[in-house]
Amino acid sequence: MLQINNLHATVEGTEILKGLTLEVPEGEVHAIMGPNGSGKSTLAKVMAGHEDYEVTAGEVLLDGQDLLDMEIDERSRAGLFLAFQYPAEIPGVSNANFLRAALQARLPDGEEIDAVAFYKDLYAKMDDLGIKREFTGRSVNEGFSGGEKKRNEILQMTMLEPKFAVLDETDSGLDIDALKVVADGVNRMRSPERGFLVITHYQRLLDYIVPDHVHVLSDGKIIKSGDKSLALELEEKGYDWVIEAAA
Repeated sequence: MLQINNLHATVEGTEILKGLTLEVPEGEVHAIMGPNGSGKSTLAKVMAGHEDYEVTAGEVLLDGQDLLDMEIDERSRAGLFLAFQYPAEIPGVSNANFLRAALQARLPDGEEIDAVAFYKDLYAKMDDLGIKREFTGRSVNEGFSGGEKKRNEILQMTMLEPKFAVLDETDSGLDIDALKVVADGVNRMRSPERGFLVITHYQRLLDYIVPDHVHVLSDGKIIKSGDKSLALELEEKGYDWVIEAAA
């Protein structure tokens, strides 16, 4: 269960989130849509612990634990995963070593990853996502195309198997083939024990990752919620009608 209660957050003194409240039970996929500047990416970054954002009120509970009281690495080990809109490049750190270190950090002290089992699992998931095995030796996202970076984000998610995943405009910059691969990776991860929050501008992603609920975020708050049909209506009519109705 993810519970966001009355969340307020600022960046450089400007309030972006203004009392956002949202509940996502495990096993469900919730989509957040909204116009530019509404606070969608701010929400993702606040949940992950980005240092540029100051939380001034509220809480973000994952299985009853307040993520806002945790360091960034603690949030990850608690089960939160964030797929970035613009994945960072990490020169000098190979994809394989990055993933192995992340998994090792989740094990009890003194316990070591089985290298053979790790690579068997890694290669199988890379094959599913259409990622060439040579990418294991390449630095994380360095020199990757936009689509390769997004596939790499989904690979990380499938390897880490989080309790709750936030996808921050993962469809941004993807062609239709890459979009389908990324969506297939997400759909493979859907389970009764895992929740997803999918942040997107466009309805097209939701053709492939069909959400249980759709929420409209405007001016830092959720102003309307519905089922998949709401996304179709937004695609047809835009956001003005929702914003005007909520005013």
